Amino acid sequence: MEYRTLGSSGLQVSPICLGTMTFGTPVAEPEAIRLVHESIDLGINFIDTANSYEGYDRVVGSSGGVAEKILGNALHDRRDRVVLATKVCSPLGPGPQDRGLSAAHITRELDRSLENLRTDYLDLYIIHWPDRLTPLETMLEAMDRAVRQGKVRCFGSSNHTAAQLCEMLWIADVRRLMKVVASQIPYSMLTRHFHNDLEFCAAHDISVTPYQSLQGGLLTGKYKRGAAPPAGSRAAEKPEWVATTDDALHDRLEALGELAKEAGVPVVQYVLAWTLDQPAMTSLVYGTKRIEQVRDAIAALEVKIPEAHHERIDELFPRPWRQADPIRG
Repeated sequence: MEYRTLGSSGLQVSPICLGTMTFGTPVAEPEAIRLVHESIDLGINFIDTANSYEGYDRVVGSSGGVAEKILGNALHDRRDRVVLATKVCSPLGPGPQDRGLSAAHITRELDRSLENLRTDYLDLYIIHWPDRLTPLETMLEAMDRAVRQGKVRCFGSSNHTAAQLCEMLWIADVRRLMKVVASQIPYSMLTRHFHNDLEFCAAHDISVTPYQSLQGGLLTGKYKRGAAPPAGSRAAEKPEWVATTDDALHDRLEALGELAKEAGVPVVQYVLAWTLDQPAMTSLVYGTKRIEQVRDAIAALEVKIPEAHHERIDELFPRPWRQADPIRG
């Protein structure tokens, strides 16, 4: 396993990050703990969770904490072997202070997450969503205070644009606060709307740690045209978490399968390897239910996408539109 540096933090992380959104349901605690332990034994040292994760049982405003508590039980005697990340912002109750990025909410939820995770510090604390009600200065000062207290080593963002990251960096520079070191965004061949932000992240030493690289299983080859979703798949268990398919999408997915076949690798490994090839990519947040899937992801680290395939992939899954520069073309 070749580890990569997480932004400007100095932390060394595995290129595959174990995601835990399904811990609780459908991945019950005994299986989740076994999955964590076996992943660590395989060299995975980066684990991502959130205070809101409750598996398939999650509804907006429910109390959360399920995945964190399971992970805390899994790591109680292995804490020093992992880079541990959790998130804050999502609604965890009906009250006005039960969500967002206010200093009050961050302070309360940080202590709650530390208790759930059975640790006295987080390696990476992530703001889960933008909060239009809280000024960035307020959030940054709360994060800076948590770092200075020793409760957090560094902080990252999730679902923020390059413009928002730029503003965070500017405020942190002016006020001499801790700077954002990582950006967790949805990114896959089918979801490339953040693609034009990757160059900014690379230029400013912000690691990108994308989620949904397999797009809920759509990019694994498991869903066939005209066939019911296979038992145990995301589309069978939680269809609202998977985009609907049509003939045009199946045409593209089948063409992707042919590219992977041409490269001589399974389509899952091909897709993950392509994602890691993108600018600023450091570690893929990979949600899984079985250790065999983790092994597949690790095997993708050895896959090299043929140079000629990149243009063909862009034709199948176009980059987002960008206005031409009238001066530079």
